[in-house]
Amino acid sequence: MKSEMAQIQQNAVQNHTATMLEIGTSLLSQTAEQTRKLTDVETQVLNQTSRLEIQLLENSLSTYKLEKQLLQQTNEILKIHEKNSLLEHKILEMEGKHKEELDTLKEEKENLQGLVTRQTYIIQELEKQLNRATTNNSVLQKQQLELMDTVHNLVNLCTKEVLLKGGKREEEKPFRDCADVYQAGFNKSGIYTIYINNMPEPKKVFCNMDVNGGGWTVIQHREDGSLDFQRGWKEYKMGFGNPSGEYWLGNEFIFAITSQRQYMLRIELMDWEGNRAYSQYDRFHIGNEKQNYRLYLKGHTGTAGKQSSLILHGADFSTKDADNDNCMCKCALMLTGGWWFDACGPSNLNGMFYTAGQNHGKLNGIKWHYFKGPSYSLRSTTMMIRPLDF
Repeated sequence: MKSEMAQIQQNAVQNHTATMLEIGTSLLSQTAEQTRKLTDVETQVLNQTSRLEIQLLENSLSTYKLEKQLLQQTNEILKIHEKNSLLEHKILEMEGKHKEELDTLKEEKENLQGLVTRQTYIIQELEKQLNRATTNNSVLQKQQLELMDTVHNLVNLCTKEVLLKGGKREEEKPFRDCADVYQAGFNKSGIYTIYINNMPEPKKVFCNMDVNGGGWTVIQHREDGSLDFQRGWKEYKMGFGNPSGEYWLGNEFIFAITSQRQYMLRIELMDWEGNRAYSQYDRFHIGNEKQNYRLYLKGHTGTAGKQSSLILHGADFSTKDADNDNCMCKCALMLTGGWWFDACGPSNLNGMFYTAGQNHGKLNGIKWHYFKGPSYSLRSTTMMIRPLDF
């Protein structure tokens, strides 16, 4: 019995020991598993810590760069402040100088205003004197015209008297142009009356007896801008103005005169610097009104350009209400005045009159291209004709 009990106890002890071993083994396995998991967690924590340290280092570097940039910008801002201070100082100096200059200009302006006021008064007085002188001059011109008409009538009466020459009666013919006037012994420049063939009434003209031997019948003259040359066809046909000043003889009279015999044309020009020049043509006449008073020229000479500023091959006359040119642009409207424009062309002596200082860059002025260029407006012009056999 004792041996059985001992055997049972021994078996119980062995079972208990085996159980304890299993429990120990299980605990060890669990402990090992827990240790492994803790090791993994520790590894992850270390990795995370490393990444955080790396990010911290990168942030530190970025912060350093930003601090450096901030320092640079601070230095630049300081420099800009210094420059601004200098500029403000210079601006203050300039404002001071400008104020002084402005005060000086104001003083000069006041002085000039006073001078202008005095000069305006003087000009008004001179204008009054000029008006009185002009009135007196007009009276004298009228008296001169009346006197010359009287002399001319006396000459006509004398020449109509019977002169006995070999028992025959001879009567002198009336003056056809200024060449006849000159050859009759009248060699002073002035206004004379001529009798043009096929014209019902006599015509007063200005005769130039001084230029190149005299005997010139003036058909156009510009000198001071006192007469408006921006006129229509009818006025250019019959003429306008006063022969003692600015005037246009009239296309109908120019046609009638140049139909009497062969004529030459001379054009006298003067610029605003006092320089004179001329263009002369050996043959000159114009057609009738049905032919639009077409211009015919031959043989150009003179000092107003080696090339003629008038169209030698001929051109019709155009005015603002009668477009007879060869341009779609209507030259008489664009360039003003009445003229032989062709395709506007290099001349227009009946353009706008511009005063000194205003005469540059004017395409619609008194133009003679080959003398002063296409945009220079001349000071004075004279167109005159004389018989070729004078």
